[in-house]
Amino acid sequence: MAIHDTIGDFLTAIRNGSRAGRETIETPYSKMRLAIGEILVKEGYLGKCEKVEAEKKGPAIRINLKYVNSTPAITDVQRASRPGCRRYTASDQMPKVLGGLGFSIISTPKGVLKDSDARRQKVGGEVVCEVW
Repeated sequence: MAIHDTIGDFLTAIRNGSRAGRETIETPYSKMRLAIGEILVKEGYLGKCEKVEAEKKGPAIRINLKYVNSTPAITDVQRASRPGCRRYTASDQMPKVLGGLGFSIISTPKGVLKDSDARRQKVGGEVVCEVW
């Protein structure tokens, strides 16, 4: 039985594209991937994230990567919850990433949120990834 981690593949594409110095990357579309991309745009780690129609493959997400003095804006992004070992947290026990220098992305019943927004709304959920 094959298990595919599509969110992990999405984060790896962003990490590899930024380290390779690419201007844009394209990944297959899903609502979860687009929500994660929009959070990264809002926080200033990506330039632009939009749904596009690929010619033969169906819908895709086009991401414009962001650089500061030719250094990637994203230092690292790590998958926290994996298909084989899910990681959940309550709103009052959200993990701090690098002592508050980074942030977590949480999948909650109210949607995909940044950790500070989930704390403010007092909802917990699955810790999708950590960004710094």
